[in-house]
Parts: sequence; C-alpha cells; structure tokens
Amino acid sequence: MADVIGFIGLGNMGLPMAANLVKAGYRVQGFDVVAAANEAAAKAGIFVAASAVEAVRGASVVVSMLPNGRLVLELYGSGILQAATAGTLFIDSSTIDIDSARAVNALAREAGMSNLDAPVSGGVGGAAAGTLTFMVGGAEGDFARAKPVLELMGKKVVHCGDTGAGQAAKICNNMILGISMIAVGEAFVLAEKVGLSHQALYDVASTASGQCWSLTSYCPVPGPVPTSPANNDYKPGFAAALMLKDMLLSQEAAASAGANTALGKHAAEIYQSFVAAGQGGVDFSGIINAIREG
Repeated sequence: MADVIGFIGLGNMGLPMAANLVKAGYRVQGFDVVAAANEAAAKAGIFVAASAVEAVRGASVVVSMLPNGRLVLELYGSGILQAATAGTLFIDSSTIDIDSARAVNALAREAGMSNLDAPVSGGVGGAAAGTLTFMVGGAEGDFARAKPVLELMGKKVVHCGDTGAGQAAKICNNMILGISMIAVGEAFVLAEKVGLSHQALYDVASTASGQCWSLTSYCPVPGPVPTSPANNDYKPGFAAALMLKDMLLSQEAAASAGANTALGKHAAEIYQSFVAAGQGGVDFSGIINAIREG
C-alpha cells in the first residue's frame, strides 16, 4: 500500500491506533513529544519522524490524538499545514471543546486542507482491538474519504454532522457515562448498606430497567464483570482525570448553548472533588469509593 499516514500523538490511545494502521499496510509517520512514546512506536513498526512537521510530509491523511484543545490549536499553528501536500485530509481524534474544533477546521481550510473532528469512544482496550467508535464532524465528502481509514481503527464510524458535531456527540455521550457511573455506584453502595449482595443487584439490574453500560460493561464493584477495572484495583481504563475533563467540556458547552444540565453539573463537581483528592489516575469507576466515604 503506497499511501502514507501521518500520526501525531502516540500516547495510550494514539499508539495502538497508529499500530493498527501499520498492520493494515500503511506507512505511518508518527511523532510524539515524549521520547518513550516514540521508542514504543518504533517497536510497533511506526516510522518515527523528527518533528510533527516531518511527520506530515508526503502524507495523504494526518491523524492527531492530543490531550486538549490548546495543544491541538498549537499543533495546527506549528507549520504542519504549510508542510503538508495541498488537499491533505487532517483528522483530529482528540476530545476537545467545540469552539476549538471549529477553529482548527478554519485553519485547515484556509491552508487548502480538509479537516474532520473525529473523537473516539472505547478506551485503550478499544484502541488496541480496533473496536473504537468514531464520532465524526465535517463535510460529507471528507467523511467518505476518511471512513475507510477510520474503519481500520474502529468498528463503528458515525457521521454526526458538520464541523464540531463529532465533538458535540462525544461530550454528550460522556456526560451520560459520567452521570450513569455515579448512579450505578450509588446503587451498589445502597445495596451494601441494606444487606443486598453485589451479585444479586447485578443479576437483577443487568436484565431490568436499570441496565446500562456502566453496569454491564464497567461494573464498579469486583466480581460481576471480570473485565471491569474494579477487578484490577481500579487501574484505568479511563482515568478519572479524563472523565473530569469531558464533564467540564460538557458544562462549557451547556453554558455556551444555554442548556440546563443540572445532573451533568453536579456530576462534574463530584468528579472534581475525586480528582482533587489525588484520585485522578484511578479509573473513573473508582468514584464508588468516594461515594462510600461520602
């Protein structure tokens, strides 16, 4: 396969995503500011470039996966757009605020490039297995061009609408997730206090009206779901600090749009207290321990 893909951001999510593109036969030119990430990328068959600018040279598609909107804006202003071939498709899979996604798109368009916002759901496990869900915002033609590449890294690729719609979908989805995990945690703590076993609550709620992903895939107590982080001392997974970031993004969006998200606001406050207590590196399902201490 002759196509070259640039990949900027080779951390916990970016590295396995880029590795799946290598497995599919692409030459992947990657770069990360962390030396250890570049070393791991080289072992995965990724050609490690000397800089982000060098990573985009000759690429038909460039994917970025960075921690926040400020870094994405800095990246797009660092010279990568000027170094790329005209018409290169830039896909940002970072989870960032909607306004930053739109600003990035404008920068790319002004430079004669195409751009999509395409955040993901599925965590590190999904990145490694190639089973991520991509939520994509941007022009239909650009989406059609990106879809075959995204399908090599994910099992579901959804075009959510115009620029920023991918970020909007991610923020709304994770607000649901953050709220529901607190609800599930509260239910298990209540069950403990009234003498109901974890397994009994799980067996009922997992097939009744309380069923949700936070319960059946990521159960916050050890036992019922063997693959959940609760069975591995709450190692992420999806760290509480990242959930807090997404919850705060939801509240920024709510304030900007004039939306009433009372539960989202309260959930963000709960995660904020959890992270402030030094638990940012714990899986977000570990919030049940804060609820117990409550």
